[in-house]
Amino acid sequence: VAVTLSFTATTLSPLQKENVRKEKMQNILSTIGIQTDRDSAEELFNKHITKQLALNQNGEEKDGVIAFDVDLAKELSKPESEQTFPMYIANYDGSEHYIAPLRGNGLWDAIWGYIALKNDANTVKGVVFDHKGETAGLGAEITTDWFQERFVNEKIYNDSGQVVGVEVKKGYSGGDNKSDNAVDAISGATITGDGVSKMMEERLKNYKAYFEKIKKSGKVAIR
Repeated sequence: VAVTLSFTATTLSPLQKENVRKEKMQNILSTIGIQTDRDSAEELFNKHITKQLALNQNGEEKDGVIAFDVDLAKELSKPESEQTFPMYIANYDGSEHYIAPLRGNGLWDAIWGYIALKNDANTVKGVVFDHKGETAGLGAEITTDWFQERFVNEKIYNDSGQVVGVEVKKGYSGGDNKSDNAVDAISGATITGDGVSKMMEERLKNYKAYFEKIKKSGKVAIR
C-alpha cells in the first residue's frame, strides 16, 4: 500500500503543480475581469499580461528574478528591505492595469490574493481573495463575489498621499463612498477582516516607490 501511494503521489505531482500554476494565472486574470477555465488560462495570461516585474522596496527591478516564480510565503519571512515584490502589468479593454499579489494572516491560517489597480495606480479595478482555513460562513466569505465587489473603485492612497490600502471596517457607514479607503466588514468575521486590511496595507505600501517612479515618468497620474 505504501509503495502504491508513493507511486501515485509521485506520478500526480507534475499534474498538481501544473494545475496550481494555471489557477494562479486564473486568479491574476480575474482581478481585471477576465474569467476563464484552466485550459484557456495560459493563452489569455500571455495575451493580456504584457510585463512581469520583480521589484525591490525602492521600486527597482531585480535582475534574474521571475515575478511569477516568487513565493510570497517565503518572502514574508525576510525583512521587507530584502523581499521581492512581484508586479504584473496587464493590458485589457484598451487600458493598462497594475496587479500585485497579497499575503497575510486570517483568524486560523494564511490568507492571500491579488489586487488590480487601474491606470492611475490608485483606483481598484478588482480583487480576489483566498484562504487556508477560515471559518465557513464567516471568514471564508472573503472568497465570495459579493465581498470582493465592495473593493471595486476604492482608492489605495489616502488624502495625505500615503498608501493605506482598503480597510475592512466593522460598523462601516460610508455607503458607496469610494474615497474613504474603507469597505463594510463581514458580520462575525472581524479578525479575518482585520487580516485583509493589514495584508493590503503592508503589501501595497512597498509598491509606493515604484508607483512614484512611473508617476514622474508621466505614465500615470496618481491622485
